[in-house]
Amino acid sequence: MKITIHKNNTHIPKYKQIINLIEKAIKKGELKKGDKLPSLNNIKDTNSLSRDTVLTAFNELKNRGIIHSVVGKGYFVTTEDINVKQKIFLLFDELNSFKEDLYNSFLQNLGDNIQVDIFFHHFNNDIFDKLINDNIGNYSYYVIMPANLNGTEKSIQNLPEDKVYILDQIHKGLSKYPAIYQNFEKDITEGLASILIKIVNYEKLILVFSDKKQPQGFLKGFRGFCSKYHVSSEIIESLNHRIPKKGEIYIVLDDKNLIRIIKKIKEANLILANDIGIISVNDTILKEVVADGITTISTDFNLMGKRLAEMILNNEQIKIENPSQLILRKSI
Repeated sequence: MKITIHKNNTHIPKYKQIINLIEKAIKKGELKKGDKLPSLNNIKDTNSLSRDTVLTAFNELKNRGIIHSVVGKGYFVTTEDINVKQKIFLLFDELNSFKEDLYNSFLQNLGDNIQVDIFFHHFNNDIFDKLINDNIGNYSYYVIMPANLNGTEKSIQNLPEDKVYILDQIHKGLSKYPAIYQNFEKDITEGLASILIKIVNYEKLILVFSDKKQPQGFLKGFRGFCSKYHVSSEIIESLNHRIPKKGEIYIVLDDKNLIRIIKKIKEANLILANDIGIISVNDTILKEVVADGITTISTDFNLMGKRLAEMILNNEQIKIENPSQLILRKSI
């Protein structure tokens, strides 16, 4: 295939003309999935253009996922769907029910002709770095959930700064990027303070906390709350060898430990809310009905997904703290 632009067509930028010609060839079936495109130099020399003009056209098509490059071989057609206008790289730590709510809300509010590819780093620095480095230049925008991994700014700095959005946690090295995030320290402090009158009915407040996966803000906020209000407290890493006792109230940050503590409470013949209490983090429909309702401290994940979509669509370079609330149910 030969790409020849119309030099008299001055009202359309030359790089846009290249894009239009490639899209037209795909639409007409002259270019199919897997076909090789003319080289940068071929298009440049044929049309007396700068290399940057041709590269701009190719990069836009690449970001939309319509073409891809193979080192040393050239550019190839990836898809025959030319309706994709933007392609978004979304990197989560892991998938669970509340992140699924966030993801679905994000998709619903992006509108048509935007493709989202989701990846997971599973709290592993090597996987995180590889996923970032393997996808540099392949997307219109990059949404990154760094979780509590250290040194993520080194990989992220290789991405176009104005195309990166940080999700959920902000580290010092990532402060220059737009973000929508949770204020974990404030959320747990204010949430617990709002039910202090119920917490003081128990003898000890226990936080089940994993350094590997959980935000440090939760730990700092928990310690600050207990110190300020003189609440007897304990921090444990696991429930594996823990036997719950009357007078304890547990804060659990993940669903597996929520199921474990409910099971252990039943095995110990304790009555939830009377003998022992539970507060969970991150609300889901399941927590509305399990054990007649579990009290939660939770951000609004649907709102987070909606607002993230709006930020990208409007190219907003801002930081937004997503709101949180305590939802009181029958578990305390």
